[in-house]
Amino acid sequence: MKTTHLLRRAGAFPGLRTSVQTIVGTEWLVEAEECDPERLRDEALLRDIFQAIVEDLELKTIGEVWHKFPGEGGVTGLVALTESHLACHTYPEDRTATFNLYCCRSRPEWPWKERLAEALGSRLVTVSRIDRGGSVSDRVLIGGVAGGVR
Repeated sequence: MKTTHLLRRAGAFPGLRTSVQTIVGTEWLVEAEECDPERLRDEALLRDIFQAIVEDLELKTIGEVWHKFPGEGGVTGLVALTESHLACHTYPEDRTATFNLYCCRSRPEWPWKERLAEALGSRLVTVSRIDRGGSVSDRVLIGGVAGGVR
């Protein structure tokens, strides 16, 4: 049964439980800790990391924004992709960098731990992977509208 059909039927019956198995993308949330603070201030280095991710995963960029905070501050970067986005925020004062990659198409795992240890001197990298729109079991639909579909 198609998702929209299921949701239309569910919308007709307030409180009906549904189970939807459509995955619309994968998101990686990455925390790199105990990094070299000087590297976290290096916008060119972070651009190089982004370039490696884009090339290795065969992503396509459509625009980008970078900001280097003054003095001892970090860097924020955002690259819009045809597949969605790649972002980072660095916190030299906390020796931490955070990354977020969202892809609407299936992609292999990027070696975050090894590559960020090498590039940023990180001694601890945590990667969380989330399949977005995945199994939505036992959600209760309230009212006659589910996900904007009547």
